[in-house]
Amino acid sequence: MLRSLILILLCLSPVLVSAGDWPQILGPHRNGIADDEAISTQWPKAGPKVLWTAKLGSGFAGPAVRDGKVYQLHRIDDQLILQCYDAMNGDPLWKVTHPCDYVATISYDDGPRCVPTVTEDLVITYGPAGRLQAVDLNTSKRLWLVNTHQKYEATPGYFGAGSSPLVVKDRVIVNVGGRRTNAGMVAFSLKDGSELWKATAEDASYSSPILTQLGDQPVVLAITRLKCVALDPESGKVLFDFPFGKRGPTVNAANPVIIDEKLFLSASYGIGAKFGTLGMTGFQEEWSNDRLLSSQYTTSVLKGDFLYGIHGRQDLGQAELRCLHPENGEVAWSKTLNAYGTLILVNDKLLVTCIDGTLTIVEADPRAYRQLATASIQQATQGGSALPALSNGLFFVRDQETLRCLDLRKSN
Repeated sequence: MLRSLILILLCLSPVLVSAGDWPQILGPHRNGIADDEAISTQWPKAGPKVLWTAKLGSGFAGPAVRDGKVYQLHRIDDQLILQCYDAMNGDPLWKVTHPCDYVATISYDDGPRCVPTVTEDLVITYGPAGRLQAVDLNTSKRLWLVNTHQKYEATPGYFGAGSSPLVVKDRVIVNVGGRRTNAGMVAFSLKDGSELWKATAEDASYSSPILTQLGDQPVVLAITRLKCVALDPESGKVLFDFPFGKRGPTVNAANPVIIDEKLFLSASYGIGAKFGTLGMTGFQEEWSNDRLLSSQYTTSVLKGDFLYGIHGRQDLGQAELRCLHPENGEVAWSKTLNAYGTLILVNDKLLVTCIDGTLTIVEADPRAYRQLATASIQQATQGGSALPALSNGLFFVRDQETLRCLDLRKSN
């Protein structure tokens, strides 16, 4: 069933491309799973070889990779910069800039949070002040730019705009958060940036929408500030919604996780996790609590019948890598981490990148926690962790100053 679903979604989204690319947040299918990759677990004592580095400005936006090119969004002074690099040697190929007037309030960092979304022809970026732009990959020319926060009266939230855009066929769907103008979710034309539809009176979250299928119906699932919403990507019709989140100093940041016909949601700040059955009539909850796997911002990854995720909160110094059987609501094992981090699943291995600057490989095995390799790869970061990317055995990861390309290829 899962394979059939992936084939259907391939027909709907121009972002899903050949094996080895990492063209959007959390990879080809927005689920943190690397397709057809093989990585080495035998590292030199100093850690994986660094092939190249590039200096960056502010931001927690991770890189995207397609067709041998890396796309990185960052900020220097009052300019937001989309930089394209050669994936093998780090040579800068082109860049596009535009002014950025976002002022950080809670976080010290004033840069972008959203991973670029790369199609066959375009790269879509979403800046912290809500500016959505499309750049032609062949000419490196900006085709259009929309100031969504200004147009739809959206607020910047706690940390600026942080939900990466989703491309479905000829449109880009964005968690804008224009609650006062009934523009919580908005679809824009890939061709010219014009509005195709707007829906919901919801504030935005830091979770990114995903595309799934319910029966014969393509469905966009999006977590907003206080709800999970299912929409028709063609018309913007709200198919159903249900509460997820709570008011106050809380954040929804992890993406929804589809498990065949089931759905797993997770958040920290006392919100907890939900698991249940998805259908055209809505969501049937099977369990909900704050004890099993409550993620501050890391999206859990699925291997077989088990979820692997990070339970806890970075700002409280609490982080545990956990293996959860969602069907019976049992934690198979839990391992305390030195710091919070992010996950990528590569076959039966987990790449765990933590904000203390370490990269660790762990077996994705429900029987026990088994560490295979670990190394310090970058500076410790404050305030958050940028999502890394894995493409053809090359691991692209950034801290607050530098983008690095590490060689994890099995032949090495």
